[in-house]
Amino acid sequence: MPSCPDFGPKPHLGYTASLIDRAAHRRGEAAALAADRRAGAYVIGGEMIVARKQASGGEPLFALQEAQALAATRECVLLGFRDGVPHFGVGIGKEAVEGLKARDELLVTDLRSIAVQGLVAPEHLPPLAEAKALLAWHARHRFCANCGTLTDVAEAGWKRICPACRTEHFPRTDPVVIMLAVRGEQCLLGRSARFASAMWSCLAGFVEPGENIEEAVRREVHEEAGISCGRVVYFASQPWPFPMSLMIGCHAEALDRDIKIDPELESARWFDRDEVALMLLRKHPDGLGTPPPVAIAHHIIRAWVEGDVVAFD
Repeated sequence: MPSCPDFGPKPHLGYTASLIDRAAHRRGEAAALAADRRAGAYVIGGEMIVARKQASGGEPLFALQEAQALAATRECVLLGFRDGVPHFGVGIGKEAVEGLKARDELLVTDLRSIAVQGLVAPEHLPPLAEAKALLAWHARHRFCANCGTLTDVAEAGWKRICPACRTEHFPRTDPVVIMLAVRGEQCLLGRSARFASAMWSCLAGFVEPGENIEEAVRREVHEEAGISCGRVVYFASQPWPFPMSLMIGCHAEALDRDIKIDPELESARWFDRDEVALMLLRKHPDGLGTPPPVAIAHHIIRAWVEGDVVAFD
């Protein structure tokens, strides 16, 4: 393998390494914990995060009472504890979000921008992801899937119970495989129409019922690019709150090179290791790039370029 350029220290994988102790056994104490004057809260309205403006970005953690005074609360969920202090996620409506945008002292923007631009301290990203995903689940699952009745919130937001048929509903996370297919000194990258201009990334797709991770990787690569894969090696995982997924990162052994692009992709092609290194360094002559370090795709690609993964040769 050719020598690898120095990319510098490995960046932190976004939305991971939370400092929050979820303390599930204390979710029945929500009312008492909300009365704690030390309690903090993150305010979220759909895709938007509310923070106090600071010189270098924003401070997204409010006192709970302050958070609830900003706008009418739709849901209030217990995220857990940090250093013994309860932290909550407070959900507000889209109309309230629009109203808060007009306040000069507040920063109201989407979580993707916050993460990519580093607008808040990194320690806030995991609880923001937790809160956003959990509140998104509540927004999408207010009615019982069994009988259609409006359900009641229980266990500090970690359960909904149907008052009619007594079915219990729990938050769901959608598993997604995201993988880099490699063959020798080349890897397969794709482009979706929704990607930023000139950005190329790993292929990805939802795990289907009855599949394991390896089967999902092989199916998705073949469906999207027509490439058959053999061995699959797990790399790492990442919570991805858009809206509530778990990204399962892998490297896969490509068994052929003939690409047949699925309509859901704008393009897909093979890249040499040296070319991908230039993309990571933002020095590609055509301006091509990879996802930012906050995304697991960046880490999957970088690990292959640096030779930190199992070689399939």
